Amino acid sequence: MTDTLVRNAAVESALGTRATAGDSTFTRNLTETRLTPPRLTTEVGGIRSVARALHNDVDDLHKRTHEDEWRTAAAERGRASVMSMLTELADLGFAWRDIARMVGVSVPAVQKWRKGEKASGDSRIRIASLLAACDLITSHYMVDEIASWFEMPLSPSAPVTPIVLYAANRADLVFEFATGHVDPEALLSEFDPDWRERYRSDFEVFEAGDGNRSIRMKG
Repeated sequence: MTDTLVRNAAVESALGTRATAGDSTFTRNLTETRLTPPRLTTEVGGIRSVARALHNDVDDLHKRTHEDEWRTAAAERGRASVMSMLTELADLGFAWRDIARMVGVSVPAVQKWRKGEKASGDSRIRIASLLAACDLITSHYMVDEIASWFEMPLSPSAPVTPIVLYAANRADLVFEFATGHVDPEALLSEFDPDWRERYRSDFEVFEAGDGNRSIRMKG
């Protein structure tokens, strides 16, 4: 775009020279042409600052509207019985231990609810919220096989999965990961600033001579 504007300025300068025979006009037009890149740099810099501010505002707005939609969907999901919600989560492919972890209860508690025992209102909305989160991720971000997606590490460098994020009450990061618009390692840093050191390993996986994968010391 800058090259185009500079060329346009040069053309305007040449036209001005033809229209005016005086040397002073030619000198003035030539000087203006030479000053165009600095002006463009300043103007583009200003536009970039505005764009960044707008991006941040839109990002915040998207997060707020997304959370509002999630809460509304959870309230709607919560109309169903706890037993039926747990059955639906199991049908999606979630293991009972993972459901219990993300809901924040023990596996025996989940098993009792499956048999018809009453759950607290807080547990009920947590189960409904998990189902609603699955609904949103599936519909907005075209994620198939949602349960296995929740088990997928954000990065090969650390065993942090959406299940880990959700269980830590960071559903916002789960949704961000689902968008595919953010760097997974940036999400890891937001979740745990020390993750690189925490998951650093002195071992590496390699393919041995027999074709099987094995582990050895790095270096």
